[in-house]
Amino acid sequence: MRQVWIALLPVVTAVLYFAAEWKADAEKAKVEFSIKGPFGTVHGHFTGLKSTIRFDEHDLSGSSITASIDAGTVSTGIGLRNHDLRNKEQWLNTDKYPGISFRSKKILKTGSGFNADGDLTLKGVTKPIQIPFTFNTSGGNAGVFKGGFSIRREDYGIGKPGGSVGDMITITLEVPVTR
Repeated sequence: MRQVWIALLPVVTAVLYFAAEWKADAEKAKVEFSIKGPFGTVHGHFTGLKSTIRFDEHDLSGSSITASIDAGTVSTGIGLRNHDLRNKEQWLNTDKYPGISFRSKKILKTGSGFNADGDLTLKGVTKPIQIPFTFNTSGGNAGVFKGGFSIRREDYGIGKPGGSVGDMITITLEVPVTR
């Protein structure tokens, strides 16, 4: 019996390790933002999410999330604004800062879901951030992560201090996943 257990140990370990791996559906993922502008709220989004998601609500200490997005995919629906956001130093300057990334340090259970505590890197500036999120599964092999958070744009060197652009950028996330 001991020999059978020793032979099965690598298989059991592999099953447990991969049980919490989730693959994001980048085509259906929504990474959206909004900020107050001089003529009303500006809404936009990014595409092309890349991520590694290891999440098990029963093993939060073994869970982690890393994600990145190509800053050059920013879209607000207005070509001239998109051009300025991508090319001007005061905004995203995507040639110099091509990616936006998040790496969790820990994931905690809350009363309404979970918090991913980690680091957000934007325009070469890395700051700690907390992203509240929920996770709902459908059938055990598919699910959706939903979350949102706000950042001060000046903390990341976005825009000029003061002015007619709002101080806070609100980001909402909806990421369908499968095993």
